[in-house]
Amino acid sequence: MIVIISGTNRPGSNTRKVTKHVEAIYQSLGVKTQLLDLAEMPAEIFSPASYAEKPVAFKTLTDAILAADGLVIVTPEYNGGIPGVLKYFIDMLPFPESFEHRPVCFVGLAAGIWGALRPVEQLQAIFGYRNAYLFPERVFMPAIGKLLNDAGKFTSPDMEKRLGKQAEGFIGFVESLRGKKLC
Repeated sequence: MIVIISGTNRPGSNTRKVTKHVEAIYQSLGVKTQLLDLAEMPAEIFSPASYAEKPVAFKTLTDAILAADGLVIVTPEYNGGIPGVLKYFIDMLPFPESFEHRPVCFVGLAAGIWGALRPVEQLQAIFGYRNAYLFPERVFMPAIGKLLNDAGKFTSPDMEKRLGKQAEGFIGFVESLRGKKLC
């Protein structure tokens, strides 16, 4: 199973729209997916007491990560970096088993011209530190406001093709590392 993380909790975000596209692509390739939307994190996880003891409601998110064959992180760029909620989510997951030897790939989107290059590189450093297996083919989406129409559909078929190529490559990457077929 591939777990796809929508890396923000902002209501109505473009990240969520892109995440839905990514999920549809993996499903069209016959891969079981689970979408984790950080907007659905339980409010009690933000209590300082959560550092010592995670709330029961957070267990479903933890279980999804621990059961994943691979992770796809879809991140926006906020002020030149990753959203604070995404970093906090990572920090709240069990160490080291959440990411140790787990395949991970990245999709970045931003209003600017670099398409979330900086946040993706920051995430690569974090996941590299956590001994994840980093898939090298990243997808960057600059000027996201022009790439998505009002209905949340891509205005260019090129973006779907790039995400599809990444998904096909990541599936092969995960299968080779996990020693099992995902489809």
